[in-house]
Amino acid sequence: MLIDGQAALVSGGGSGLGAATVRHLAERGARVAVLDLDRDRAGAVAAEVGGVAVVTDVGDADDVDAAIGEAMDRLGTVPRIVVNCAGIAPAARIVGRDGKTSIEVFERTLRVNLLGTYNVMTHATRRMIGLAPLETGERGVVVNTASVAWQDGQAGQSAYAASKGAIAAMCLPAAREFARSGIRVMAIAPGLFHTPMMEGLPDEVTARIAADIPFPPRLGEPGEFARLVADIVANPFLNGTTIRLDGAVRLPR
Repeated sequence: MLIDGQAALVSGGGSGLGAATVRHLAERGARVAVLDLDRDRAGAVAAEVGGVAVVTDVGDADDVDAAIGEAMDRLGTVPRIVVNCAGIAPAARIVGRDGKTSIEVFERTLRVNLLGTYNVMTHATRRMIGLAPLETGERGVVVNTASVAWQDGQAGQSAYAASKGAIAAMCLPAAREFARSGIRVMAIAPGLFHTPMMEGLPDEVTARIAADIPFPPRLGEPGEFARLVADIVANPFLNGTTIRLDGAVRLPR
């Protein structure tokens, strides 16, 4: 699918991987709706690229439905490109050293990461199905964000790994379901990237983390994630799979 001239929607588009994706899609000619819980960040990124900002809580299905409806009205059409980047990454052991459980953390992480992705995908594709197909037969593309923690999550990442593993697991069945409508579903599992979460770490900690990445021996740049999103959109034979984008890193336990 050609990106130029299309409408796109990016959840979590106010910062990190989402913001980079918004900028890259806009540079390629898309008009982008930035969905984010943070009004100021969403507004700033949208203003930068001439897009629209919509505040939403991805964990609330009704809120997401209303937000996508607003984005559609302001873009003037149904987005054919949907990228889910909204997410949280709290660290908590199943049972902490003091015996404290982390069930609330688990529930919140799945609500934002997994249910949030599902909500956006559901309400976006419900509208995409009604679009006329392009010359390629496509009606749209959904790109969800998993994580390398899906396959090699570390201690304290049970909630995060579970949420991202579920995103990877639903990629194929979702792609199969939407195949008859000409909608592709893909997922990207990023490794260690320069994001607000990583940038808050001390330099020496970041250097130790980067030293474990085989090649290139550095953290990933958000723009590299955004470029892969664009490649997925452009390549009609990419469907139903999760791509690791990680410099060949495997997280230690």
